[in-house]
Amino acid sequence: MRFYLFSFLIFLLSQTASAAAKIEHWQTPQGSRVYYVHTEGLPMVDIQVLFDAGSARDGAQFGLASLTAGLLDTGAGEWDANAIADRFESVGANFGAASAIDNATVSLRTLTDKPLFDKALATMEVILSKPHFAAADFEREKNRTLAGLKQQEESPGDLAKIAFYQALYGNHPYAHPDEGTLSTVAALSAADVQAFYQRYYVAANAVIVIVGDLSAEQAKRTAEQLVQHLPTGQKPPALPEVAPPVKGSEQHIEFPSTQTHVLVGLPGTFRKDPDYFTLYVGNHILGGGGLVSKLFDEVREKRGLAYSASSAFVPLLKPGPFLISLQTRNDQTPEALKVLHKTLADFIAQGPSDAELKAAKQNITGGFAMRFDTNKKLASYVSMIGFYELPLDYLDTFQQNIDNVTSAAITDALKRRVPVDLLQTVTVGKRAK
Repeated sequence: MRFYLFSFLIFLLSQTASAAAKIEHWQTPQGSRVYYVHTEGLPMVDIQVLFDAGSARDGAQFGLASLTAGLLDTGAGEWDANAIADRFESVGANFGAASAIDNATVSLRTLTDKPLFDKALATMEVILSKPHFAAADFEREKNRTLAGLKQQEESPGDLAKIAFYQALYGNHPYAHPDEGTLSTVAALSAADVQAFYQRYYVAANAVIVIVGDLSAEQAKRTAEQLVQHLPTGQKPPALPEVAPPVKGSEQHIEFPSTQTHVLVGLPGTFRKDPDYFTLYVGNHILGGGGLVSKLFDEVREKRGLAYSASSAFVPLLKPGPFLISLQTRNDQTPEALKVLHKTLADFIAQGPSDAELKAAKQNITGGFAMRFDTNKKLASYVSMIGFYELPLDYLDTFQQNIDNVTSAAITDALKRRVPVDLLQTVTVGKRAK
């Protein structure tokens, strides 16, 4: 009982990480990239293994990457799902596997006491290298996914997101939903999952992140153990470039709801984009700064047209979406859209004031250290740096990169990157009579 209480407290406690976290980087003999940060204060470590195996690698089998990740811990080696869960629980460890657009992530949080750590790490290694993908487990996970997809048909927000990504990306691998569609998931087989796993869950396609109270030598042994039984394989080819839309579009999906969901945007920025920090600061002023952003002020505060209105750039390997989103009463949709478009156009034309720029910079940099003030948060940032091959001093130089942004640069970047005549608009709700 004392052990589980201790593990629970360890999980809740935060570990302060310096903004100058030293990231060490090397490759395993099989070609896996490793990113390691040594932290002290708590006897724990966060480990993440990322593969370029997200939904962008689904091909025509939409939902395959998500289903593969979801099945990893349902059975591996000599253990079924219950045995795997018992092994992690017995040492107070937390394990997870998930898939996103660009990647799939397998994660472990465990104490570093040797007997506990060794058992947790050995379990993770077997899950990575010897998953079962048993027929019964596959059918159960597939049916669960299909049930979730059917529920999405009753969600105007989900329908809007699906249509929005399709409008932005057309035939690009980013266009389809991570979970797939009813027809594509229904057609998947356990053999498809096995083939996807064998193609993408290979050492050369792995990025290993280790953040915690392990020495560099321990981290090296840990990384090599995790991929020792994976085939070397090779990285997949680069994703195709995103073609910008050739004209603006408006799409309405009729839905019996009291509010209309609105999404407006374009393909936006990518992780290594030279304009990234400029667009990031500009968006913070436009709609990313919550209650103090221009969109919130114009749409909500001045006119009461929506509970909230926001915007975001979502950087990916290739340009992810720039999107403005709001929900409004059905009969107010035309007015809300008018205000949205005017606010965006005015901001692109005029840029931010000196006061707005100063406030945005202070807001962004003032809270930056809190974004990675725990082991887990820091591991997530290091995973981003590692997977997207960003500079190792990304965290150290972040604040300076923000401070270097000027009003003129924001105006220039937005004019080039957000052509308002090419905006894609999706609305889902009941059209007002």
